[in-house]
Amino acid sequence: MEASTPQADGAGAPGTDSVRARIEWLRAEISRHDRLYYVEARPVIGDADYDALYRELLALEAANPQFDSPASPTKRVGGAPLEGFAQVRHDPPMQSLDKTHAKSGLVEFDAFLRRELPAGASWTYVVEPKIDGVSMSLLYEDRVLVRAATRGNGTVGDDVTANVRTVRNVPLSLPPSAPPRVEVRGEIYMPRDGFAALNAKEEESGGEPFANPRNAAAGSLKLFDPREAASRPLAFVAYNAGGAGCEGFATHAAMMAAFAEWGFPVAPWSKLCGDIDAVLAAIDALEARRHSFPFEIDGAVVKVNENAMHAALGATAKAPRWARAYKYAPERAETVVQAITVQVGRTGVLTPVAELKPVELAGSVIARATLHNADEIARRDIRIGDHVWIVKAGDVIPAVESPIPERRDGTERAFAMPRRCPECGGEVVRREGEVAQRCTNPACPAQRLRRIEHFASRNALDIRALGGKIAEAIVSAGMVSDPLDLFTLDRARLAALDVSDGKGSGRVFGKNADSLVQAVEAARSLPLHRWLFAVGIPNVGESTAKTIAAEHDRLSSLPGSPVLRQVLENDAKKGKERKILPIKPESARSVLEFFDSAYGREFLRRMAELGIDPAPEGRGAADGPLAGKRFVLTGSLSRPRPEYAALIEKAGGTVQSAVSGATDYLVAGENTGRTKTDKARSLGTEVIDEARLLEMLGPAAGVPPTAGPDAPAAAKPPAAPRQQEFAF
Repeated sequence: MEASTPQADGAGAPGTDSVRARIEWLRAEISRHDRLYYVEARPVIGDADYDALYRELLALEAANPQFDSPASPTKRVGGAPLEGFAQVRHDPPMQSLDKTHAKSGLVEFDAFLRRELPAGASWTYVVEPKIDGVSMSLLYEDRVLVRAATRGNGTVGDDVTANVRTVRNVPLSLPPSAPPRVEVRGEIYMPRDGFAALNAKEEESGGEPFANPRNAAAGSLKLFDPREAASRPLAFVAYNAGGAGCEGFATHAAMMAAFAEWGFPVAPWSKLCGDIDAVLAAIDALEARRHSFPFEIDGAVVKVNENAMHAALGATAKAPRWARAYKYAPERAETVVQAITVQVGRTGVLTPVAELKPVELAGSVIARATLHNADEIARRDIRIGDHVWIVKAGDVIPAVESPIPERRDGTERAFAMPRRCPECGGEVVRREGEVAQRCTNPACPAQRLRRIEHFASRNALDIRALGGKIAEAIVSAGMVSDPLDLFTLDRARLAALDVSDGKGSGRVFGKNADSLVQAVEAARSLPLHRWLFAVGIPNVGESTAKTIAAEHDRLSSLPGSPVLRQVLENDAKKGKERKILPIKPESARSVLEFFDSAYGREFLRRMAELGIDPAPEGRGAADGPLAGKRFVLTGSLSRPRPEYAALIEKAGGTVQSAVSGATDYLVAGENTGRTKTDKARSLGTEVIDEARLLEMLGPAAGVPPTAGPDAPAAAKPPAAPRQQEFAF
């Protein structure tokens, strides 16, 4: 049964008690749905209903800052960039595990326990998967998450609380059944599907892919911008206690059951074993299903289950004496590179692919593996005709581990990237600072389908009726060859479109055509940053698109933009001039080159013909009290930054991610370092406090200088997107 929903009092302004009750109910309900979705993998409401709850909570919290709580689910949204990571001392230290690669090592471990423990002692073992991630300590005080720290050297780690708050299955608060103060330790990892998607995105943008999920997780936690960390697909699993709050558990298994009851995700597989023979059987059973988990494992962890034995056994300088890690042998297979072909991605990136003699590996037949880029091929000296070792990166992505030089017979041939696009014959270039080579022809047929899918994706123009099968069908039917063709679709022809799966289903689009046409029409009114991202310009992601859009009046003002040209000129002067816009010069160059290309000019002509010229979001507040002013928020503020950002934009201002020469005001909350404020002043940026910001916003922005329980609700910021694919 769903929980009852507290409502506001009467017809007038809501009373303080009822507003607080509504806020507390929304927080509990959203946290419940987060757990159902991310931890238990059994959601009971859809995204639209979840987003409505989230938006209501954001608005109520903005209007009622006296009810602020660090445990609110709205605090998951990443804040401003960090200047560095503080260090945390672990007490007790976060140790690693002694490892063995042979079952005989586990037999020796059992014999060691029998020597060390009193005669007649008996114990059991727990076997768990060894997840290949980043060790993490989570500290809760008054049952609220106050600190997250990496293991570091075991004694001292980095405080990465801001980034870990964005991990959706990490509980921000604990139920009353948990101790008031408790430290839980576990692993931050990147799920396989998320790792594959992240690497695909990196390669599409011309970047260097991550070697494995662990490297990707570690790199994500060390990002100085929590908003970027929030976009990374990370998850957490608890595996042990820290230095507080868990002293009363008799066994490790009982502690894990309590962790799960408190809301922590725990290992989805574990085995309680009565003796070492059962342990050996358990690690074989785990290895047989290692590819069924959403995360990568590289072995098994064997622990003495009885916690009283842990104290008796103690620890060495680096590892507890009551546990061992058993490492599985790496899975790889030998095969031959029969050819190297080149495929062209959505942004024109040319990716070399090894065409392999088919070989079975980890339960599937591998016939192709990406080689990423020409530099990687040269560095590893991979040749056509080579015998190579194949592995699965993250147990998902086939990868060439290395060539086998001793198997060469002299017939192998070096590979060279083509100078012209293999699909359209267009020019291939390699931009400065990129490892990728790309086709410069935006009309390249190989880019067509993926560009259309990106154009319609959720964070672009959100044309939800245009899924993969539909996009393939309309392109194959010749109805769409360019994204803008979507705005000229013939509804009758669309309704009769064959969208069968090729297995004789004979299904037509039918009435779904109306939904697609309506979604396309709705896209006309979306703001400039959504359109700029949808176009699919290299080096222009969502955040960069929003920053650029805020500096321009319309889409039609982007060609030859003086602001973007100034970014390039400043870069050429090696930063001696004031920074105009907090974006990379590669992003500015990509936008200018796009609109200067033949395709870019034709795109603008067609947009004018369609009567579409998007403006920035919030530009309707041109007469607001903050019109044209640019702000950066930093330090600890009395309410979440997204709420202030919404108020500033409602008043006509713009919120930037970092201070530059174009920033008018730095809003400095508590704990703001002098380095940041001194830098702002050196650039001519005025440093103000939170009270001054509220004064500038004024009643016209919906928040009087002294906000009370009856203050009008602030503008509703967009709901935080729900990351997916991380639940067990």
